Amino acid sequence: MKRWKLWSLLFVLLAVLTLWAVSAQSRSLSPEGLLAALKEASPVYLLGAGAGTLGFLVFEGAALLEILKALGYRRSGGAGFLYSAADVYFSAITPSASGGQPASAFFMIRDGVPGAVALLALAANLILYTLALLAVGLAGWGIRPEIFSHFGGAGELLILLGFLILAGLTVFFWLLIARPRILEKICGGLLELGIRLRIVRKPGKRRERLAGAMEQYRACAGVMGSHRAAFCRAFGWNLLQRLSQISVTVWVYLALGGEAAGAPDVWVTQSFVTIGTYSVPIPGGMGAADYLLLKGLGALLGEEAAVCLGLIARGMSFYLCILVSGLTVLAGGIAGRRRRKNRATGTQGETPPEKR
Repeated sequence: MKRWKLWSLLFVLLAVLTLWAVSAQSRSLSPEGLLAALKEASPVYLLGAGAGTLGFLVFEGAALLEILKALGYRRSGGAGFLYSAADVYFSAITPSASGGQPASAFFMIRDGVPGAVALLALAANLILYTLALLAVGLAGWGIRPEIFSHFGGAGELLILLGFLILAGLTVFFWLLIARPRILEKICGGLLELGIRLRIVRKPGKRRERLAGAMEQYRACAGVMGSHRAAFCRAFGWNLLQRLSQISVTVWVYLALGGEAAGAPDVWVTQSFVTIGTYSVPIPGGMGAADYLLLKGLGALLGEEAAVCLGLIARGMSFYLCILVSGLTVLAGGIAGRRRRKNRATGTQGETPPEKR
C-alpha cells in the first residue's frame, strides 16, 4: 500500500511537470485560451473522444475475459473492467509497461482464478496486446510512411526502439507459454534466492506450491492450442483497444475544427507516438509521449495548434483514463474488503466464484 501511494505521488509530480513543460512550448497559448478552445469544440466529437478513452478499458477487459473463458473460468463484465483498470493504472504509475500485470492478477486470484491460470492469461493477453500494437504501427507506416520523418532524429530513434522492445516482449512472453520450463526455471531460481537470503520461510512448503502451480500452468498452456478461435477473438478485442486509444487524438482534432482530410495523418502520427512511448522506462511514458506528439503534430499543424491538440488529447486518452482506472481500482479494493469482512463476521453467505 505504501509503495502504491509513493508511485501515485510520483505520477502526479511527473504529470504536473510534463503538462507545464508542454504548455511552455507555446508562448501564446494560455490556460484561458485552452478553455476557450474547449468551449468552442464540437461536443459530438468530444463525446467520440470520451468513448475512445472508455473503450481502451472496456476492450482490454473483454480480451481478458475471453482468454479466461477459454481456460475454463467465466467472470462478469464488471470483473473484466476491474482487471483492465488495475493493469492500466499500475502500468501508468510504475516504470514498466508490464507493471500492471501483478495488480490485475491480484484481482483475478481474489475472484477465485488460480494464480497459474491468471499468470498464463495475462502472458497470453500481453502477446496479443503487443501484436495488436505492432500491427497498428506497421499499418501506419504503410499508410503514410513519410510521416515517420516528421519526428526528427531523436524521435525516429525512440520509435524504432519502441518497435524492437515490443517485438522482444512478444517473443519473451510467447516463450513463457510455449516453453513452460523457462518460466519454471525463472520462478525456481527466484525462490531459491529468497531461501538463501532467508526472505522465504517454510522452503519445503513453498517448493511444493511452486511445483503444483507449474503443473497447472503446463496443463493450461496445453489447453490453449485447442482454443484458437477464442484467442483470435481476444486479439480482435486488443486491436479494438489500440484503435480506440489512437482515435481519441483524431476525435479531438476534428472537435477543434480540423479538416476530415487531415484525419489519417493525425491517426498515423498518434500510432507512431504510441509505439515510441514504449522505448522509455518512465511511468506512462510521460515526457516521451508528449515530446513525440508535439514533434509529429507540430510538423502537420504548426506549434500552437499542436500544443492545444496535444494537451487536450493526452488529457483525455491518458490522464482521464488513469483517473477512471484509479477510481475503479479503489472501488474494487473497498468492495473486496467488505466481502471479506462479511464472510468473516458471517453476515453474508457469499461464496467465492467457482470454476465453471
